[in-house]
Amino acid sequence: MPSIIKTLRAAADPNRLRILLLLKGEELSVAELQEILAMGQSTISTHLSQLKNAGLVEDRRTGKSSFYRLCGASGTSGVLDGMLAEAKSEIPEAATDQAAMRRVVKKRQDKMRSFFDSVAGRLGKDYVPGQSWKGVAEALLRLMPPMAIADLGAGEGTFALLLAQRATRVIAVDTSAKMIEVGREQALRHGVANVEFRLGDMEEVPIDDGAVDLVFFSQSLHHALHPDRAVAEAARILRPGGRIVVLDLVKHRFEEARELYADEWLGFSEAELETMLEKTGFRNVQTSVVHKEPEAPQFQTLLAVGDKCGDSGLTLPRV
Repeated sequence: MPSIIKTLRAAADPNRLRILLLLKGEELSVAELQEILAMGQSTISTHLSQLKNAGLVEDRRTGKSSFYRLCGASGTSGVLDGMLAEAKSEIPEAATDQAAMRRVVKKRQDKMRSFFDSVAGRLGKDYVPGQSWKGVAEALLRLMPPMAIADLGAGEGTFALLLAQRATRVIAVDTSAKMIEVGREQALRHGVANVEFRLGDMEEVPIDDGAVDLVFFSQSLHHALHPDRAVAEAARILRPGGRIVVLDLVKHRFEEARELYADEWLGFSEAELETMLEKTGFRNVQTSVVHKEPEAPQFQTLLAVGDKCGDSGLTLPRV
């Protein structure tokens, strides 16, 4: 547990306070901190090293980069929170730093969006890790008679169009305008009238509270910058008694997926996904590995389901 003296000493420097203020709001890499603060790499690395030694920040390795964030279990969190609250008004650059951070995070999102824009119209023809009909079939077995469904991170809407065969209504949400355009064209071409495509982010879903009975993430959650926020949004738009279904990759070490498929996360373990759903308030959470690809790098598909607490009057089948 970091001591109060170490905390005060590490946070006494104005530039380290600026870094702490940024990391309080977002996980950031050294390169991103360079861009925001207009400081050299060695200077920022030195500051981060001192903050890490004081137990105030921790890092997470992703490929060639490390992302830094505030420690979640600091014994001096009350002291630090007070210092950061004061620093917001006392440090002249604080507001500018926050604006710059928002631009940097948007660049990250734009990079992912650009990838999906570039493959719109041919995504189903190219190889996509974890996209298997066996995994889809396992999920469909858990569907019930007609209901309102949200497909988050829907891409071109292939899965949404499949769900529409049994749903009263499907709302397909994706961050790529090109993907949405292709999806709408496919729905029109196949005469599917009960699918609505909406442009939006999984972490800020353009759907009203309690509007749907079922939320699907089909190989999309690992593209979210903050998967826990996307799961929280799923809970928000679900009616009481509704269900979440997640199809994603089992945690792997194929780092090239970050560049090849714009993956933000290299899948999830069963424990991680189960914990994420339960922390959000879902109950009866169940997970299982439903498919393993024979070719290297042998991606595996993970299925997770959970129920939102409450009674909607709708009876969903148990898994």
